[in-house]
Amino acid sequence: MEAQQLQRGRLIDHLHLVVRDLAASRRFYETALQVLGVPLGGSDADYFWADELFVSTAESHAAQGQLTGRVHLAFQAPNRAAVDAFHAAALAAGGRDNGAPGERPYHPGYYAAFVLDPDGNNIEAVFHGESRRSAPSVTIRF
Repeated sequence: MEAQQLQRGRLIDHLHLVVRDLAASRRFYETALQVLGVPLGGSDADYFWADELFVSTAESHAAQGQLTGRVHLAFQAPNRAAVDAFHAAALAAGGRDNGAPGERPYHPGYYAAFVLDPDGNNIEAVFHGESRRSAPSVTIRF
């Protein structure tokens, strides 16, 4: 694997999905992520990765023989058009519709689409709207 630039301050460092059919998952994720501008970073016979997402077979060393359970992942999209393109690409690559592109009630400007990947994981692309993209960060103290 190649070294990647380390990003500090993120809640999630990486995510590992263990799948039944690596070829189907690679086709799905490579196609869906491509429209969001995220290329595959590398692959081998029993895994592939893109950015902080690592996907492998149950036989890979990292998986220890176990499939992951159902997971919900949300990928950030740069705009509404990218959400629409993600949904179309993911369906064309074997995903199943789990929510067409559209506004959601989570907060004003929340525009998302949902698809189920080949293993039934709920995969989302979301654009939070222009007001959320430029909003200053807030520190919350507990």
